[in-house]
Amino acid sequence: MIALLCTALLSLTLASSVYSDTNSTASTPVYTAETELGDQNRVFASRGSNITLPCRLHRQHGMSFSRVGMRIKWTKLSADESLEEDVLVSMGFHKKSYGSFLGRVRLLEADDDDASLLISDVSLDDMGKFRCEVIDGMEDVLHEVTLEVQGSVGYSDGVVFPYSPRLGRYNLNFHDAEQACLDQDSVVASFDQLYGAWRSGLDWCNAGWLNDGSVQYPITNPRRACGGVNSGAGLRSYGQRDKSKSRYDVFCFTSAVNGRFYWLVQPDKLTFNEAAQACQDDGAEIAKVGQMYAAWKLNGYDRCDSGWLADGSVRYPISRPRRNCSPTEAAVRFVGFPDKKQKLFGVYCFKGQQ
Repeated sequence: MIALLCTALLSLTLASSVYSDTNSTASTPVYTAETELGDQNRVFASRGSNITLPCRLHRQHGMSFSRVGMRIKWTKLSADESLEEDVLVSMGFHKKSYGSFLGRVRLLEADDDDASLLISDVSLDDMGKFRCEVIDGMEDVLHEVTLEVQGSVGYSDGVVFPYSPRLGRYNLNFHDAEQACLDQDSVVASFDQLYGAWRSGLDWCNAGWLNDGSVQYPITNPRRACGGVNSGAGLRSYGQRDKSKSRYDVFCFTSAVNGRFYWLVQPDKLTFNEAAQACQDDGAEIAKVGQMYAAWKLNGYDRCDSGWLADGSVRYPISRPRRNCSPTEAAVRFVGFPDKKQKLFGVYCFKGQQ
């Protein structure tokens, strides 16, 4: 019997990408595919959009094929490819999605040759490598495709930021670091993202987790307290560390937000609980650290007022350095984690796009 010959064909047609600014009301685009020479295993989407991950079968002319006995399995690989997360399994008429993909994925099924996966409402956490496995009883077919979320390749439309919790520096194992970034509307940054940030001037002397389980930190200005003056500028690496026992900070990555980040004008200073309630009363929520960084880096948000954020920290974003407002550089300034009962600060809110 002639074995079924299958190859993966990418077809990626990108609808125009929509970048949300701090007052975005743009509609969500839908992405399909088209082949791009030299980048045939990569597709791109923005947060909140829909995307098709292609997996298409090609057979010899005249060969018949039925989907009834075919098993299709989509999985997502971890950054170091050591773990697989089930996304969707299809056997004939029976289909099941899993975990964070529950209710957000389906097979495109344009014809009997099509095993492509449609993901709706793309999030930063969807970023990474996916594997399509087709089993028809004769031959297993594997195809891998990488999903890049807006800003995940080019630093210009995303931002990397260092993060440590209220407990202070070097208190996060890898799993804590993953959750810390998710809590701040971001994901753990990749090596390429940190490298892009370093090339754009990021200089940070505290080591942090990356999504491959390594620990690194970016230095643009070599100095004695940060690896020595003779080491040269670059990414300093501690290598792979124990994900459960080792504790460091983390570098998070976020991209353009679908909504409005803003300072809530109030007549009086607020405690943390009053700040959170004030945002709710305004039909919003207290903003997260990642949302402040996105508004600052991608939209030029600038305000010289210290305000509460969702993690209990107080920060303010400066894109136009000036006297008394980060005079030496554009930056998100960190005031600290004050007592939440202190009535000394305002609040930054975020209202998601409906």
